[in-house]
Amino acid sequence: MSETVWNKTSFPKVGIRPTIDGRCNGVRESLEKQVMGMAKSAAAMISKTLKYPDGSAVECVIADTNIGGCVEAQACAEKFTRENVGVSLTVTPCWCYGSETMDMTPSIPKAVWGFNGTERPGAVYLAAVLAGYAQKGLPAFGIYGQEVQDSNDTSIPEDVQVKVLRFVKGGLAVAIMRGKSYLSMGTSSMGIAGSFVDSDFFQCYLGMRTENVDMCEIDRRIGAGIYDPQEFKKALAWTKKHCKEGQDTNKRSIQKSRKEKTADWEYVVKMAIIMRDMMVGNPKLAELGFPEEALGRGAIASGFQGQRQWTDYKPNGDFAEAMLSSSFDWNGIRAPYMVATENDSLNGVCMLLMYLLTNRAQIFADVRTFWSADAVKRVTGKKMTGINANGFIHLLNSGAATLDSCGKQREKGKPSMKPFWEISRKEADACLAATEWCPADVEYFRGGGFSSSLLSEGGMPMTMTRISMVKGIGPILQIVEGWSTKLPAAVHKKLMDRTNPTWPCTWFVPRLTGKGAFKDVYSVMNNWSANHGAISYGHIGADVTTLASMLRIPVAMSNVDEADVYRPHAWGLFGTDCPESADYRACAAYGPLYS
Repeated sequence: MSETVWNKTSFPKVGIRPTIDGRCNGVRESLEKQVMGMAKSAAAMISKTLKYPDGSAVECVIADTNIGGCVEAQACAEKFTRENVGVSLTVTPCWCYGSETMDMTPSIPKAVWGFNGTERPGAVYLAAVLAGYAQKGLPAFGIYGQEVQDSNDTSIPEDVQVKVLRFVKGGLAVAIMRGKSYLSMGTSSMGIAGSFVDSDFFQCYLGMRTENVDMCEIDRRIGAGIYDPQEFKKALAWTKKHCKEGQDTNKRSIQKSRKEKTADWEYVVKMAIIMRDMMVGNPKLAELGFPEEALGRGAIASGFQGQRQWTDYKPNGDFAEAMLSSSFDWNGIRAPYMVATENDSLNGVCMLLMYLLTNRAQIFADVRTFWSADAVKRVTGKKMTGINANGFIHLLNSGAATLDSCGKQREKGKPSMKPFWEISRKEADACLAATEWCPADVEYFRGGGFSSSLLSEGGMPMTMTRISMVKGIGPILQIVEGWSTKLPAAVHKKLMDRTNPTWPCTWFVPRLTGKGAFKDVYSVMNNWSANHGAISYGHIGADVTTLASMLRIPVAMSNVDEADVYRPHAWGLFGTDCPESADYRACAAYGPLYS
């Protein structure tokens, strides 16, 4: 494995706060061991199950003592500050003094697990402290198991585990983003709204900086040799070996010569190295006499404008974007970088959110075409059956999708997109072998370049998301769970030939609910809010929903099962008959997390 974007990162920890009834001379003493044992069980479960983006186990910090009142709560808060705690979980099996033991840190996501037992009123404390949090304007998640447990039962029921892990995953995403940067390479691409980078959104909702660099910086670094020449030599040799060139579909009269294509290959490989260095830095540059450039921009996500001011005369960014977004390159298997095509920062944020929840590479795509079964039959003469019978959506972008999206990695024998530390060399090679790099369509990209051409295998569970900005409301989020699907080869070819057969393709079928935006596939497409979507492996809509509530971003459209929706307890005080409306009201009332 090579160096990754996370090498210099000190990851936030999960703080566990065991709270206790402070009455001494009998009550507290009888509970000390049970309360601290509950905290240790929670910490062990979290560290055993969850991993940071570099593959290491999530670390937990437990308060030095059980917390019976304000002084011990203050001591715990001081320890959490020293230990870089970014997520707070309070646990207890008994009654405690609510506002005296609660976590008062406003920007740290917080939850309370009240043990469901009859010996002591853990549920009563849970209700009391959640009421206190609501009154103080500090939204907190409540965790309470469905079944009564015995006081000596140290196990964590499955329903409690689901909520604890969902909360912690979302909370860690919030904490990891805080203070990091989005690097905007260029500005607005072709008038796309999402590529007008909104620094207020990043600051107030995500706690992130925005860094802006003109695209000419890439050309400057190429011209001035501000890159590691040894790495370039290695990367170019690797590219020649593993990145096979595909067909040139341009008219012969406008095709580039072999000499020009060879020069383009050298240029796009340098672009990939330089764009990565601009994001995260490279100590090798300091050795070469470029200490400022060696620092990078502390970016955990970025976007490259490309069209048109760059691509009208320079090779496009497809190779750089696709390789950076993948989990492997000439340095080996490593964590993917989040790079948004056309600098669509709002789609880049969705990629980042889902990446932090899953540790998996993300797909950037145009939400391009709805194909009904009738339209497919008219065009191809073939009747669609099975999962394709209700139609499907064509996800197709300009050649910059992660190579992981071909689905050549395997989990339990099925196509997958895995965390990088689970990917074998054989699987990475299979993804490379499934990808061709076709000379760019020079009517689109006058400067040339190469676009990745691949097809996602069918059967992968997927979640597609999109954040859009609405004047007067702010950011809203859309979530669609579904699956990649396989079409008959002749149908696939016929439909691809109607658009651009040299670009990466995913055929996507949403899960329908029979109502609203999910009554049919056409309605999903018709209600989508923008031209792009970010797509993650797995049905993770419930996790995304929880994270969105932490950031105060309401969900406008979702096919997540209502039973799986998990938001702060106070959301129920904004109404229970229509959770979607309550979500809007709660997000408006609390405002952005960092406002």
